[in-house]
Amino acid sequence: MSRGMHHMLSDGFDAEATPDAQVRTQVHLLLCRLAEAGASGLEAALNTLAAPDCAWRAAHPMNEVRGTAAAAARIWSPLFMAFPDLERRDTIFIAGRYQAKTFVAATGHYCGTMKGDWLGIPATGKTVSLRYGEVWQINDDGRVVQANLLWDVLDVMRQAGVWPLAPSLGVENMWPGPLTADGVRLMSSAAADGVASLEQTLQMHKTLLEFDDLGNLSRDALIAMPQRDHWHPRMMWYGPAGIGTTRGLDGFVDGHQLPFRIAFHRPQGSLAEVMAERTRMGAGHYIRIGDGPYSVTGGWPSVYAMHRGGGFCGMPASDKPVFMRVMDFYLHHQGLIRENWVPIDMLHLFGQMGVDVLSRMNEVLRRCR
Repeated sequence: MSRGMHHMLSDGFDAEATPDAQVRTQVHLLLCRLAEAGASGLEAALNTLAAPDCAWRAAHPMNEVRGTAAAAARIWSPLFMAFPDLERRDTIFIAGRYQAKTFVAATGHYCGTMKGDWLGIPATGKTVSLRYGEVWQINDDGRVVQANLLWDVLDVMRQAGVWPLAPSLGVENMWPGPLTADGVRLMSSAAADGVASLEQTLQMHKTLLEFDDLGNLSRDALIAMPQRDHWHPRMMWYGPAGIGTTRGLDGFVDGHQLPFRIAFHRPQGSLAEVMAERTRMGAGHYIRIGDGPYSVTGGWPSVYAMHRGGGFCGMPASDKPVFMRVMDFYLHHQGLIRENWVPIDMLHLFGQMGVDVLSRMNEVLRRCR
């Protein structure tokens, strides 16, 4: 990619300012301590981790709150009441600096015994894995000033046996860690490696954004278009519950990409035109970082579209505008994108489509009684 293209796509990523081992290790330790704090240690753990006025953004129905007390009440206390033996298990843990802000980003799952109801989901009394994608913005003192928590609430419904939607096109299972087993990066990586990873991701994004959905949308066209130059032949795409996991470019197109594009009509045009329209509508990325063979992008929201086609998760078109809270974690391997983990706030997305997933779950529960 030319230097000019690099500036157009990834301007704002400062690879030379990547957080050092001390910062990474400290944040990792505090996140693990928070997960295991329980109700009795929650206040102390939050106060150690986060600034008093930290902005917390979590998946629906938790959504946005400010301050540690509000975060404890809305997000963490209900979780600990349901999972008293909670623990955190990271599979990817990376860091970087974007637009003069320092970020730590992670995927993995919280593991615990579901002894109480959570968000209305009935207790199972068994082990449950709560999948997460998280981005933590930290200040110069190492304290969190913004938390972005995309927890897969829908997947907990699946594990609890109260699935409220049509069957997923992909495979529903626990997301594995990276093929290379090097996802938890507590040491900083060479700046050039992070730059190369992020550049590859954003070049792939460019092919997706500039593809002509209105005039050329088909299975064959999606498989043949330039995205194929960036994906590994054995690529894995890990979607949230409701979409599921796919393998290979053809599996990705069949299991997610084509149904998604049929349903959601996004801005069309050149990269500059698409980005300008997304920005006008309040969508875009707050994080774009590379760290060794990994890269991360994410937005709150990052995608804007009109829901004008049917079929996505078995739902008819609503003709409503939707904004999607999304993160993408990428592993770059053998010169290509080998794996892609994609947390999406599915309950928030469905709500904009006129579908209350929690109400549908309650109807499933009512019929089972």
